[in-house]
Amino acid sequence: MARRVFQLRVTLDDVAPLVWRQVLVPAAYTLDRVHRVIQLAMGWEDCHLHSFEIDGVQYGEPDPDEGLPLLDELDYRLDEVAGPGARMCYVYDFGAWWEHEVAVEDVRAADPLTRYPVCVAGERACPPEDVGGPEGYAEFMTAIGDPAHPRHIAMWDWIGRPYDPAEFHADRVTTLLRRLT
Repeated sequence: MARRVFQLRVTLDDVAPLVWRQVLVPAAYTLDRVHRVIQLAMGWEDCHLHSFEIDGVQYGEPDPDEGLPLLDELDYRLDEVAGPGARMCYVYDFGAWWEHEVAVEDVRAADPLTRYPVCVAGERACPPEDVGGPEGYAEFMTAIGDPAHPRHIAMWDWIGRPYDPAEFHADRVTTLLRRLT
């Protein structure tokens, strides 16, 4: 049987303008690998808890101390839990609650000359880690965009690096994704 790839569109909910990525992922990837693809594609640092919800079932990294009823994402392949047209919810950082819609746009034969996963397209930079969820990100954007804002300098000092919210480079993401294979 020919290898298949899923074309996923990952959209970060509750932020404007829209932050999204389109990635091609091997159908046989387990959900823990899909998690890593999303982390790298979006620009997150993978330092918080996460979960998937697919058809009302929760998947993630079970932690008996947390008490969350999650099925172990290591045990489930993408092609076992989703198909063409499926929609999943991926949540990263339960404190900030970064919710992503993951839509299966297509399932097709893999190109034998292409190394997967691949980032095909996307728009806008991911919010900075630990900015405080969608509300904190909106406040951050207001402050860094207005030099007269009382927290303008403090926000630039906090981030401590250049940050262009409009910047995104699919080829850079693909370079990062190549480290997964």
